[in-house]
Amino acid sequence: MSGLLSPIFEPGFFANATVHTAAVVGAVVATLSACVGVFAVIRSQAFAGEALGDVGATGGSGAYLVGINPLWGFVGTAIAAGGIIELLGSRHRTDRDLATGVVLGAGLGLAALFLYLDSTHSSTTGVSITILFGSLFAINSSLIPTIVLLGLIALAVIAIFYRMLLLSSLSSELAAARGVPVRIVGAVYLVALAVAVGLAALTIGAVLSTALLIGPPATALRLTKRPGLASVAAAAIGVLATWLGILLAYDSYDWPPIDHGWPVSFLVVVVIFAFYLLAHLPIGERPRGRLAQNAPTPARLGL
Repeated sequence: MSGLLSPIFEPGFFANATVHTAAVVGAVVATLSACVGVFAVIRSQAFAGEALGDVGATGGSGAYLVGINPLWGFVGTAIAAGGIIELLGSRHRTDRDLATGVVLGAGLGLAALFLYLDSTHSSTTGVSITILFGSLFAINSSLIPTIVLLGLIALAVIAIFYRMLLLSSLSSELAAARGVPVRIVGAVYLVALAVAVGLAALTIGAVLSTALLIGPPATALRLTKRPGLASVAAAAIGVLATWLGILLAYDSYDWPPIDHGWPVSFLVVVVIFAFYLLAHLPIGERPRGRLAQNAPTPARLGL
């Protein structure tokens, strides 16, 4: 059996402590990103997720600059940016997108300043690459309890507000008519989104975090229109893509032309994109009219 698996798993793969840390953290972050990302897709807030991820670079670079763990920079800045977007935006999508764009521009400006200061006043090498593109292999195992705790808290928030969040995502007017505090639910969700994006930025980088947040949910929603089932499918897709990326990165140290190993973040994103393309294959695809009939509605979901 070991002879059959040797072309797939390089020696020492299962015994490597760095791989263990990457697998645990990757699974937690992929699961959280999938559950939060399903609502981001339904609510058409992919741009907000992208903005929070990019703004996370400000927190990560600032954390390096002052000497604290980048985890708190990524998550803290994403939450703060989400709060500012919620304050500046309104219920209208156009105003919210404008507020998101303004926050994104300001955040990227600060990120550029902090990255410059990191490169000129710090002896740490590769800070910019780590912040922008991340590396699951660079995460310290001591962060696992904190990452798991943050992930569980965000998942608990999604579970508690699930029905109200789903109804407000499908029809904010109907949700308001039924007494759902739409603005509060939206703000709470934005915090969960910020935590998910912050953790994703820590694992695969601020620039690539949206791939983990949007890719698996978008793929799952091509396969099923039920949000609950889509969340489970997206989590499975995200975890599988992350673990495959870890395996490929570990095996890639002998691959040309680099001969130093391919970036794990890049490989995770490639696998996610491959799954997304496979979900769009026309094999067995139902007619668009049937798909529209099966789209989630408040009545069909019993809301």
